[in-house]
Amino acid sequence: MKKLSVAFTVLALFIAFLISCAPQPSAPKAGTARVDDMLTLIPKDVQGVFFVDVHKAASTEFMDNQLKEEDTYEKYQEFIQETGIDPKKDIYFLAAGLTKGLEEKEQKGVVALNLKYDKEALLSKVKEEEGQPTEEDYNGITLYSWEDDEDRVGAFLDDSNIILGNQASVKAAIDTYQGKAENVLKNQELVSLIEKTNKEAIFWGAMHIPPEAVQKASSENPMFSAFEAVTGASLYFDYKNKSIIAEIKVMSEDEAKNKQIVDALNGFKAMGAMAAAKEPEVGELLDTLEISSGPDHAKIYASIPEDLINKLKSKTKKSKD
Repeated sequence: MKKLSVAFTVLALFIAFLISCAPQPSAPKAGTARVDDMLTLIPKDVQGVFFVDVHKAASTEFMDNQLKEEDTYEKYQEFIQETGIDPKKDIYFLAAGLTKGLEEKEQKGVVALNLKYDKEALLSKVKEEEGQPTEEDYNGITLYSWEDDEDRVGAFLDDSNIILGNQASVKAAIDTYQGKAENVLKNQELVSLIEKTNKEAIFWGAMHIPPEAVQKASSENPMFSAFEAVTGASLYFDYKNKSIIAEIKVMSEDEAKNKQIVDALNGFKAMGAMAAAKEPEVGELLDTLEISSGPDHAKIYASIPEDLINKLKSKTKKSKD
C-alpha cells in the first residue's frame, strides 16, 4: 500500500511538471500582440465587439497629415509631454466590448488598450485631470473610480494593457485576463459575425442585434420595416491607395428581405442626391456608394478618395466659421 501511495505521488508530481511546461495563455504584449490576443481580454457575454489597429492607423499618410494640422499638432505634442506616450509609436490596439444597449444612453461595456506606457506618469496625469480616485482591490488588481460613478472605472492589468469601462465589465475583463472566465472567442454567435468582416482593417466591428431592438425601430419608423429580419451587423474601415475603404453589412437569412433593404437604402441614397445640386461634394460622396445584397446579407461598400474627404472637411469647417 505504501509503495502504491508513493507511485501515485510521483505520478501526480510528473503530471504537475508537464502542466507547468505546457504553453500557457499569455497577456497581449505591446508590440507583439495580435487581434485574437486582444479579444481574449473581452468577456464572453458581450453584444458587440469593436477593434481599432491604432498603430496601423497612425502610420498612414492620411493620419500623418491630420496630425500635422496646427491645432492638432499642438495638442498632440502636449499629450506626449504630459503622459510620456506617443500615440503614433506607443499605442497599438483598442478593443471594445459592448455589453448591452444599442442606444447611447443605455450602452455599457469595456475598452482594452494595448500600449507602452509609464503607469506613474499616466496615473499622475489622470489625477490632475480627474481628481483623486477611489481605489478598490479586485483579485489583486487595483480599480480606480471617480465620484462613485460605476461607469467610470479603470485598471492597469500589466505593463501593456489598461482596462476602462463600467465596474461590472471591468471586473469581468479582469476575470477573463486571469483565466477565471471565458472570453468573447467562446461566443459563437459573435465569432460567426466577426468571421464575416475584415479583421486586417484599421477599424472593424461586429454586433449581434436582438429581435426586440429591430422591432422597436420598425414600430417607431415604418421605413425600417425591411430590417425586421436582421440579426446582426459587421463593418470595417481601412485606408488604401489614398482612399478610405468602408463596408457595412447587415445579416439576415431572408433573401427577399435583404433585397427590400437594398431598395430602402437606394431610396435614402436618392433622397440624399437631391441635395447634390447645391452641394456637389455630397453627390461625389453618394457616387462612391455601392449597395448590394446576397442570400444572408445586405451591404454598403464605398471607396472614398482622400481628396474628397478633405473637401468635405474644409466645407464643414467653413460653415462653422
